[in-house]
Amino acid sequence: MSVDQIPIGKFSFMTRLSRKALRLYDRKGLLVPEIKDSFTGYRYYTVSQIEQGMKIKTFTFLGFSLEEISMLLDAESKEDPEFIETCFRKRLDEVRLKVEQLQKIEGILQGACKHSGKVTEIFKMSVTEPVIKEIPELRVLSKREKGDFVATIGKLIGEICACVSSPENQRNRVKTTGPIMFICHDEEYKETGADIEIALPVSGRVLVEDPKMEIKTLLAMRAVSVVYRGPYPGVELAYNRIFSYTEENNLETILPSRELYFNDPAEVPEEELMTEVQIPIKEKKNSSVV
Repeated sequence: MSVDQIPIGKFSFMTRLSRKALRLYDRKGLLVPEIKDSFTGYRYYTVSQIEQGMKIKTFTFLGFSLEEISMLLDAESKEDPEFIETCFRKRLDEVRLKVEQLQKIEGILQGACKHSGKVTEIFKMSVTEPVIKEIPELRVLSKREKGDFVATIGKLIGEICACVSSPENQRNRVKTTGPIMFICHDEEYKETGADIEIALPVSGRVLVEDPKMEIKTLLAMRAVSVVYRGPYPGVELAYNRIFSYTEENNLETILPSRELYFNDPAEVPEEELMTEVQIPIKEKKNSSVV
């Protein structure tokens, strides 16, 4: 055997890559042994492949997938630094997002530890106690359409706000008189094809050019309300709290529900977002057994 022929065991020791990992990299074409003994079928690595093995190990540590590592190695061989930098920047953004998420989890767990580790306290920290409100009728600027849940809400909010802040409506001294709200007309959660209405309480003479946008009056209602503090994806905590409350108090929930947004995610951290959930209610009819 030539001095340059390195068996898999020794190559594993030299690179600190396990045999299992080396066999996987061989199958994926990332690090294929350069020499194969035609008689024994044994495969051997060479000294020049040690550097390649170390690169793969480093990329793996940085969190790149095998497919991404393959593209990075290919870009390096083609002397394409722009592609490599793009991959690094994308991975950096992913890591920063993960760090933010872990910091939020850390904060929640620290708060939970102060409450003797009780799981129920974790949820109570984010949601206020339910209250029953008599909500008066509201004059609102409204637009309603079906679409992807998150994208459509963001789009409609932008269009409603743009209408109010237009030069014509500012000259007419149009003002907002309450927080912008999402009105849910669906009986179940839908990420796509959701029936979404965005409404903003306003005063003044509003000029509306969009034929799908209108000035309307939301009827007065009696509703159970809770305020949720935290990222929008966790707002279901508020709904769960309301549904538990209505079940305990013999109340029936009816559509549509409302979510009122008190601050802007572009201006405050996610953990400080404030959302009020209002669900209309009525007394359950007592059924009698005949």
